[in-house]
Amino acid sequence: MTLQAPPTRTNSDGKTRRVGVEIEFAGFPPRDTAELVRHLFGGELNVVSPHRLLVEDTQWGVFGIELDTQYAHPDKTLLEGLHKSDSEWARQQHQRRVEFHQKTRELIGDMVTGLVPTEIVCPPVPWDELEELDKLFAALRDKGAKGTDASLLYGFGLHLNPEVERFDVEYLLKMMQAYLLLASWLREEIKVDITREVLPHANPFPKEYALKVLNANYQPDLDTFIDDYLHYNPTRNRELDLLPLFAHLRPDHPHELLHTQLTKPRPTFHYRLPNAQLSQPGWGSVVEWNRWAEVEKLAANTSILRARCDEYIAEHSRPWWVRLKITLLGLLRPS
Repeated sequence: MTLQAPPTRTNSDGKTRRVGVEIEFAGFPPRDTAELVRHLFGGELNVVSPHRLLVEDTQWGVFGIELDTQYAHPDKTLLEGLHKSDSEWARQQHQRRVEFHQKTRELIGDMVTGLVPTEIVCPPVPWDELEELDKLFAALRDKGAKGTDASLLYGFGLHLNPEVERFDVEYLLKMMQAYLLLASWLREEIKVDITREVLPHANPFPKEYALKVLNANYQPDLDTFIDDYLHYNPTRNRELDLLPLFAHLRPDHPHELLHTQLTKPRPTFHYRLPNAQLSQPGWGSVVEWNRWAEVEKLAANTSILRARCDEYIAEHSRPWWVRLKITLLGLLRPS
Protein backbone atom coordinates (compact mmCIF):
# COMPACT_ATOMS: atom_id res chain seq x y z
CA MET A 1 0.00 0.00 0.00
CA THR A 2 1.33 3.42 -0.96
CA LEU A 3 1.91 5.79 1.95
CA GLN A 4 -0.31 8.88 1.65
CA ALA A 5 1.20 12.30 2.36
CA PRO A 6 -0.70 14.65 4.68
CA PRO A 7 -1.66 18.11 3.39
CA THR A 8 0.96 19.64 5.72
CA ARG A 9 4.10 17.56 6.14
CA THR A 10 5.93 19.67 8.72
CA ASN A 11 5.18 20.95 12.21
CA SER A 12 5.19 24.55 13.42
CA ASP A 13 9.01 24.43 13.66
CA GLY A 14 9.37 23.38 10.02
CA LYS A 15 10.44 19.82 10.92
CA THR A 16 8.93 16.66 9.48
CA ARG A 17 5.87 15.71 11.51
CA ARG A 18 6.18 12.51 13.49
CA VAL A 19 3.74 9.80 14.50
CA GLY A 20 3.76 7.74 17.67
CA VAL A 21 2.42 4.20 17.29
CA GLU A 22 1.15 1.89 20.04
CA ILE A 23 -0.02 -1.68 19.48
CA GLU A 24 -1.31 -4.58 21.59
CA PHE A 25 -1.15 -8.25 20.63
CA ALA A 26 -1.00 -11.78 22.04
CA GLY A 27 1.15 -14.82 21.37
CA PHE A 28 4.60 -13.25 21.70
CA PRO A 29 6.04 -12.28 25.11
CA PRO A 30 7.76 -8.98 25.94
CA ARG A 31 11.33 -10.29 26.12
CA ASP A 32 11.13 -11.91 22.68
CA THR A 33 9.42 -8.80 21.32
CA ALA A 34 12.22 -6.57 22.63
CA GLU A 35 14.84 -8.80 21.03
CA LEU A 36 12.94 -8.60 17.74
CA VAL A 37 12.83 -4.80 17.91
CA ARG A 38 16.56 -4.67 18.59
CA HIS A 39 17.25 -7.02 15.68
CA LEU A 40 15.26 -4.83 13.28
CA PHE A 41 16.19 -1.34 14.44
CA GLY A 42 19.35 -1.68 16.51
CA GLY A 43 19.72 -0.20 19.97
CA GLU A 44 20.45 -1.50 23.46
CA LEU A 45 18.22 -3.67 25.63
CA ASN A 46 17.33 -2.32 29.07
CA VAL A 47 15.44 -4.75 31.33
CA VAL A 48 13.50 -2.49 33.67
CA SER A 49 11.76 -5.50 35.25
CA PRO A 50 11.08 -9.06 34.01
CA HIS A 51 7.98 -8.04 32.03
CA ARG A 52 8.88 -4.42 31.16
CA LEU A 53 11.75 -3.70 28.80
CA LEU A 54 13.14 -0.80 26.81
CA VAL A 55 15.07 -0.85 23.56
CA GLU A 56 17.08 2.36 23.68
CA ASP A 57 19.18 4.22 21.10
CA THR A 58 17.33 2.85 18.07
CA GLN A 59 17.23 4.87 14.86
CA TRP A 60 14.14 6.71 16.17
CA GLY A 61 14.54 6.61 19.94
CA VAL A 62 13.22 4.37 22.71
CA PHE A 63 10.76 1.49 22.23
CA GLY A 64 8.83 0.44 25.34
CA ILE A 65 7.65 -3.18 25.54
CA GLU A 66 5.66 -4.65 28.42
CA LEU A 67 2.79 -6.84 29.53
CA ASP A 68 -0.27 -4.61 29.49
CA THR A 69 -1.24 -4.96 33.15
CA GLN A 70 0.03 -2.92 36.08
CA TYR A 71 0.04 -5.99 38.32
CA ALA A 72 2.95 -7.56 36.41
CA HIS A 73 5.24 -4.64 37.20
CA PRO A 74 6.78 -3.35 40.45
CA ASP A 75 5.02 -0.40 42.04
CA LYS A 76 7.23 2.66 41.65
CA THR A 77 5.82 4.22 44.83
CA LEU A 78 6.95 1.24 46.91
CA LEU A 79 10.36 1.06 45.26
CA GLU A 80 11.02 4.72 46.04
CA GLY A 81 9.52 4.65 49.53
CA LEU A 82 12.76 4.73 51.51
CA HIS A 83 13.84 8.03 53.07
CA LYS A 84 17.35 9.14 53.95
CA SER A 85 16.33 9.66 57.57
CA ASP A 86 15.20 6.06 58.04
CA SER A 87 17.16 3.84 60.42
CA GLU A 88 19.23 0.89 59.30
CA TRP A 89 16.54 -1.47 60.61
CA ALA A 90 13.92 0.40 58.56
CA ARG A 91 16.13 0.18 55.50
CA GLN A 92 16.46 -3.58 55.89
CA GLN A 93 12.73 -4.01 56.37
CA HIS A 94 12.04 -1.88 53.31
CA GLN A 95 14.49 -3.90 51.24
CA ARG A 96 12.75 -7.14 52.25
CA ARG A 97 9.38 -5.69 51.27
CA VAL A 98 10.79 -4.56 47.93
CA GLU A 99 12.30 -7.97 47.18
CA PHE A 100 9.07 -9.77 48.09
CA HIS A 101 7.04 -7.28 46.02
CA GLN A 102 9.30 -7.71 42.98
CA LYS A 103 9.14 -11.51 43.16
CA THR A 104 5.36 -11.42 43.54
CA ARG A 105 4.88 -9.12 40.56
CA GLU A 106 7.23 -11.24 38.46
CA LEU A 107 5.21 -14.35 39.35
CA ILE A 108 1.95 -12.61 38.45
CA GLY A 109 3.47 -11.61 35.12
CA ASP A 110 4.57 -15.18 34.45
CA MET A 111 1.07 -16.44 35.21
CA VAL A 112 -0.79 -13.97 33.00
CA THR A 113 1.59 -14.09 30.03
CA GLY A 114 -0.59 -15.30 27.18
CA LEU A 115 -3.74 -14.04 28.88
CA VAL A 116 -3.00 -10.31 28.75
CA PRO A 117 -1.50 -8.61 25.71
CA THR A 118 2.02 -7.48 25.06
CA GLU A 119 2.15 -3.77 24.29
CA ILE A 120 4.72 -1.90 22.21
CA VAL A 121 4.97 1.87 22.53
CA CYS A 122 7.08 3.04 19.61
CA PRO A 123 9.07 6.26 19.63
CA PRO A 124 7.80 9.09 17.41
CA VAL A 125 8.56 8.14 13.80
CA PRO A 126 8.67 10.62 10.89
CA TRP A 127 5.43 10.10 8.99
CA ASP A 128 7.35 9.32 5.78
CA GLU A 129 9.21 6.44 7.51
CA LEU A 130 6.14 4.48 8.60
CA GLU A 131 6.79 1.90 5.88
CA GLU A 132 10.09 1.12 7.62
CA LEU A 133 8.25 0.68 10.94
CA ASP A 134 5.87 -1.78 9.29
CA LYS A 135 8.74 -4.26 9.08
CA LEU A 136 8.07 -4.79 12.79
CA PHE A 137 4.42 -5.71 12.19
CA ALA A 138 5.37 -8.14 9.42
CA ALA A 139 7.98 -9.76 11.65
CA LEU A 140 5.53 -10.09 14.55
CA ARG A 141 3.04 -11.76 12.21
CA ASP A 142 5.73 -14.19 11.05
CA LYS A 143 6.54 -15.01 14.69
CA GLY A 144 2.93 -15.91 15.43
CA ALA A 145 1.74 -12.75 17.18
CA LYS A 146 -2.06 -12.58 17.27
CA GLY A 147 -4.17 -9.51 16.60
CA THR A 148 -7.73 -8.49 17.38
CA ASP A 149 -9.40 -10.88 14.95
CA ALA A 150 -7.67 -14.00 16.29
CA SER A 151 -10.16 -14.44 19.15
CA LEU A 152 -13.46 -13.05 20.41
CA LEU A 153 -11.66 -12.42 23.69
CA TYR A 154 -9.15 -10.05 22.11
CA GLY A 155 -9.96 -6.36 22.14
CA PHE A 156 -6.55 -5.21 20.98
CA GLY A 157 -6.05 -1.85 19.38
CA LEU A 158 -3.51 0.17 17.44
CA HIS A 159 -3.19 3.82 18.44
CA LEU A 160 -1.71 6.56 16.30
CA ASN A 161 -0.38 9.77 17.81
CA PRO A 162 0.06 12.14 14.86
CA GLU A 163 1.97 15.30 15.72
CA VAL A 164 -0.18 18.40 15.25
CA GLU A 165 0.70 20.85 12.49
CA ARG A 166 0.21 23.85 14.77
CA PHE A 167 -1.56 24.85 17.98
CA ASP A 168 -4.10 27.53 17.06
CA VAL A 169 -7.77 26.86 17.76
CA GLU A 170 -8.82 27.40 14.13
CA TYR A 171 -6.72 24.42 13.04
CA LEU A 172 -7.75 22.23 15.99
CA LEU A 173 -11.43 23.00 15.43
CA LYS A 174 -11.22 22.07 11.75
CA MET A 175 -9.52 18.79 12.62
CA MET A 176 -12.22 17.94 15.14
CA GLN A 177 -14.94 18.84 12.64
CA ALA A 178 -13.35 16.69 9.95
CA TYR A 179 -13.03 13.78 12.35
CA LEU A 180 -16.65 14.01 13.49
CA LEU A 181 -17.79 13.98 9.86
CA LEU A 182 -15.63 10.98 8.95
CA ALA A 183 -16.03 8.95 12.15
CA SER A 184 -18.77 6.68 10.76
CA TRP A 185 -16.80 6.10 7.55
CA LEU A 186 -13.69 5.23 9.56
CA ARG A 187 -15.63 2.69 11.63
CA GLU A 188 -16.96 1.08 8.46
CA GLU A 189 -13.52 1.00 6.83
CA ILE A 190 -11.84 -0.43 9.91
CA LYS A 191 -14.73 -2.75 10.78
CA VAL A 192 -14.13 -2.12 14.45
CA ASP A 193 -14.06 -5.44 16.29
CA ILE A 194 -17.20 -6.31 18.26
CA THR A 195 -15.19 -6.81 21.45
CA ARG A 196 -13.67 -3.34 21.09
CA GLU A 197 -17.12 -1.89 20.41
CA VAL A 198 -18.36 -3.33 23.72
CA LEU A 199 -15.31 -2.33 25.76
CA PRO A 200 -15.18 1.39 26.61
CA HIS A 201 -11.82 2.13 24.98
CA ALA A 202 -12.75 4.03 21.81
CA ASN A 203 -16.28 5.30 22.25
CA PRO A 204 -17.86 7.65 19.68
CA PHE A 205 -18.52 11.29 20.46
CA PRO A 206 -22.02 12.20 21.68
CA LYS A 207 -24.27 13.74 19.05
CA GLU A 208 -24.83 16.82 21.22
CA TYR A 209 -21.12 17.58 21.02
CA ALA A 210 -21.03 17.02 17.26
CA LEU A 211 -23.97 19.37 16.71
CA LYS A 212 -22.27 22.05 18.79
CA VAL A 213 -18.85 21.77 17.13
CA LEU A 214 -20.10 21.50 13.54
CA ASN A 215 -22.37 24.53 13.81
CA ALA A 216 -21.13 27.52 11.80
CA ASN A 217 -21.74 29.78 14.80
CA TYR A 218 -19.31 27.83 16.97
CA GLN A 219 -16.10 29.86 16.90
CA PRO A 220 -14.47 29.41 20.32
CA ASP A 221 -11.14 30.58 21.62
CA LEU A 222 -8.74 27.84 22.69
CA ASP A 223 -9.78 27.77 26.34
CA THR A 224 -13.46 27.54 25.44
CA PHE A 225 -12.71 24.77 22.95
CA ILE A 226 -10.89 22.82 25.67
CA ASP A 227 -13.58 23.40 28.28
CA ASP A 228 -16.37 22.37 25.90
CA TYR A 229 -14.52 19.18 25.00
CA LEU A 230 -14.06 18.31 28.67
CA HIS A 231 -17.72 19.06 29.44
CA TYR A 232 -19.08 16.74 26.76
CA ASN A 233 -16.27 14.17 26.94
CA PRO A 234 -15.15 13.68 30.56
CA THR A 235 -13.26 10.49 29.66
CA ARG A 236 -10.04 9.20 28.12
CA ASN A 237 -11.98 6.64 26.12
CA ARG A 238 -12.94 8.60 23.03
CA GLU A 239 -12.01 7.39 19.57
CA LEU A 240 -10.05 10.63 19.14
CA ASP A 241 -8.66 11.53 22.56
CA LEU A 242 -7.53 15.15 22.89
CA LEU A 243 -6.59 15.02 26.59
CA PRO A 244 -2.82 14.55 25.99
CA LEU A 245 -2.83 17.54 23.63
CA PHE A 246 -4.78 19.72 26.06
CA ALA A 247 -2.48 18.71 28.92
CA HIS A 248 0.43 19.86 26.75
CA LEU A 249 -1.24 23.15 25.77
CA ARG A 250 -2.63 24.02 29.19
CA PRO A 251 -0.50 22.34 31.90
CA ASP A 252 -2.16 24.47 34.61
CA HIS A 253 -5.73 23.62 33.62
CA PRO A 254 -7.61 22.50 36.76
CA HIS A 255 -9.53 19.56 35.26
CA GLU A 256 -8.45 16.33 36.97
CA LEU A 257 -8.42 14.31 33.74
CA LEU A 258 -5.51 16.40 32.46
CA HIS A 259 -3.40 15.42 35.46
CA THR A 260 -3.89 11.67 35.81
CA GLN A 261 -0.98 9.28 35.47
CA LEU A 262 -2.49 7.89 32.25
CA THR A 263 -2.69 11.29 30.52
CA LYS A 264 0.77 12.01 29.16
CA PRO A 265 1.11 15.57 27.82
CA ARG A 266 2.25 15.60 24.20
CA PRO A 267 1.69 17.73 21.06
CA THR A 268 -0.31 15.05 19.26
CA PHE A 269 -3.76 13.77 18.54
CA HIS A 270 -4.41 10.41 20.22
CA TYR A 271 -6.35 8.34 17.67
CA ARG A 272 -7.59 5.16 19.35
CA LEU A 273 -10.04 3.63 16.86
CA PRO A 274 -8.10 1.04 14.76
CA ASN A 275 -8.02 -2.68 15.50
CA ALA A 276 -4.68 -4.44 15.79
CA GLN A 277 -5.07 -6.56 12.65
CA LEU A 278 -1.79 -8.47 12.85
CA SER A 279 -3.37 -11.59 11.40
CA GLN A 280 -4.01 -9.81 8.09
CA PRO A 281 -1.05 -9.88 5.66
CA GLY A 282 -0.12 -6.41 4.52
CA TRP A 283 -1.75 -4.66 7.46
CA GLY A 284 0.27 -2.18 9.47
CA SER A 285 0.69 1.42 10.49
CA VAL A 286 0.62 2.60 6.84
CA VAL A 287 -2.92 1.27 6.38
CA GLU A 288 -4.19 3.14 9.42
CA TRP A 289 -2.19 6.28 8.69
CA ASN A 290 -3.72 6.46 5.20
CA ARG A 291 -7.19 6.36 6.73
CA TRP A 292 -6.23 9.07 9.21
CA ALA A 293 -4.83 11.17 6.35
CA GLU A 294 -8.36 11.48 4.95
CA VAL A 295 -9.30 13.40 8.09
CA GLU A 296 -6.40 15.79 7.55
CA LYS A 297 -7.29 16.25 3.88
CA LEU A 298 -10.89 17.14 4.69
CA ALA A 299 -9.80 19.55 7.45
CA ALA A 300 -7.50 21.31 4.98
CA ASN A 301 -10.27 21.85 2.39
CA THR A 302 -12.18 24.70 4.03
CA SER A 303 -15.03 25.02 1.52
CA ILE A 304 -15.87 21.31 1.39
CA LEU A 305 -15.52 21.02 5.16
CA ARG A 306 -17.99 23.87 5.74
CA ALA A 307 -20.47 22.42 3.24
CA ARG A 308 -20.36 19.00 4.89
CA CYS A 309 -20.75 20.54 8.35
CA ASP A 310 -23.87 22.36 7.15
CA GLU A 311 -25.26 19.16 5.63
CA TYR A 312 -24.74 17.32 8.92
CA ILE A 313 -26.44 20.07 10.93
CA ALA A 314 -29.38 20.19 8.53
CA GLU A 315 -29.86 16.43 8.54
CA HIS A 316 -29.54 15.88 12.28
CA SER A 317 -31.59 18.93 13.26
CA ARG A 318 -34.73 17.56 11.58
CA PRO A 319 -37.39 16.00 13.84
CA TRP A 320 -36.92 12.25 14.29
CA TRP A 321 -40.07 11.42 12.34
CA VAL A 322 -38.85 13.41 9.31
CA ARG A 323 -35.51 11.58 9.38
CA LEU A 324 -37.34 8.25 9.66
CA LYS A 325 -39.55 9.13 6.68
CA ILE A 326 -36.52 10.05 4.56
CA THR A 327 -34.82 6.80 5.51
CA LEU A 328 -37.88 4.74 4.61
CA LEU A 329 -38.31 6.53 1.28
CA GLY A 330 -34.68 5.77 0.50
CA LEU A 331 -35.22 2.10 1.26
CA LEU A 332 -38.38 1.92 -0.84
CA ARG A 333 -36.97 3.83 -3.83
CA PRO A 334 -36.38 1.46 -6.82
CA SER A 335 -32.69 0.72 -7.40
